[in-house]
Amino acid sequence: MDSESKQLLQNMLALAEENNKMLLQIRKVQKRGTLWRVLKLVVIIGVTLGAFYYVEPYLNKVMDFYDSVSGMEKNIKDVSDSTSSFQDLLKKL
Repeated sequence: MDSESKQLLQNMLALAEENNKMLLQIRKVQKRGTLWRVLKLVVIIGVTLGAFYYVEPYLNKVMDFYDSVSGMEKNIKDVSDSTSSFQDLLKKL
């Protein structure tokens, strides 16, 4: 092998090693980025579930109140219907 070919091979080897180092660094950054995204997602889901756990009793109270108000509305409609039928009965007499 002549010296020029040997020099070219040495340069190619140096470039390949440098390229390999850069690729390994890029891969490390990608792994850290993926880990960070997964960690953020876990924290967001955890905070959401934790908030729901603490807010759930209050939501249940609000839903119970709404159900009771809806029940009162139905009772008022029933009373008004019975009152109108009572008035019709009185008119017939």
